[in-house]
Amino acid sequence: MPHLPLRAMQAFEAFGRLGSVTAAADELGVSLGAVSQQLRKAEEAAGVRLVERAGRHVTLTARGRSYLEDLNKGFEGLRTAQNRVGRTSSDQIFTVSCLPSMASKWVAARLFDWQMRHPAATVRLVGEDIEPRLGPEQAEFRLSYGRKARNYLHVAELFTDWVVPACSPAFLKQNPVRDAADILQLPLLGIEWDKDQGEAPGWTEWAQGQGLALRSLLGQMTYSLSSAAIDAAINGRGFVLAQLSMAVDDILAGRLVVPVDARMRLKEPYFLAWDLGALEKPLGVELHSFLAIMGRQQDTIAARVRHGSEITRV
Repeated sequence: MPHLPLRAMQAFEAFGRLGSVTAAADELGVSLGAVSQQLRKAEEAAGVRLVERAGRHVTLTARGRSYLEDLNKGFEGLRTAQNRVGRTSSDQIFTVSCLPSMASKWVAARLFDWQMRHPAATVRLVGEDIEPRLGPEQAEFRLSYGRKARNYLHVAELFTDWVVPACSPAFLKQNPVRDAADILQLPLLGIEWDKDQGEAPGWTEWAQGQGLALRSLLGQMTYSLSSAAIDAAINGRGFVLAQLSMAVDDILAGRLVVPVDARMRLKEPYFLAWDLGALEKPLGVELHSFLAIMGRQQDTIAARVRHGSEITRV
């Protein structure tokens, strides 16, 4: 049996699946040069050209694409074997990864409810911006947003969120508003997303949607976490463009109000991704179904938002 260059094959499979040398290097935890070297070794072992190089641009040849299809099958089998061998000691442990703001304002309380109904299960909730590689080593379920769904093999779209202008009841009492134009004259709280997620829905875009011009935002307080901006609004600091998925509990509890239901839809949907090995665990299918239903309920909740704080829990 000839020697199999496993590292070279692993680098080629990661490059082909992810579409770039940079992404493959990030996933494997090695340098760009190391990936390029392993791609050359893969070609030497195969005896044919697997990639085309044009400067820094690297693409698969026809034979490279065929080779990748076979490698994908093999590595999927290896991942399945690894999942099974490590499953005995962790059959009741699930790691759910999500974006940091989702963890604190949307996912945590609902996952706690599920875990209380399934006391034999242990749930680890990890808030992180970086997309994990799904499997028992990092995470078995991932809740995230937008184009990052392309990172995963098994994925389902959940819902497309909306933002609404929200503030605390005390702030509204001191600063009554009649329409969207009144809101734009008050302190506005901004949100900045991680650059990989694109631009967060901002006040400028919201004002344009209402047919209004926004004054200068100089002096605006801006937060890197949606949850922090929502907390600031609860504490009477001003208006926030709050995502309904993250603000619904605070609206239901009366900590936030939506005096003008002038909503704006996000550009991309949220999604659920999962590792197939997790579904083979006891309660794995139940947790998967719970996360999927939890996400899809947001569309129904959004449809029930009216003026003020009238939201009915699904």
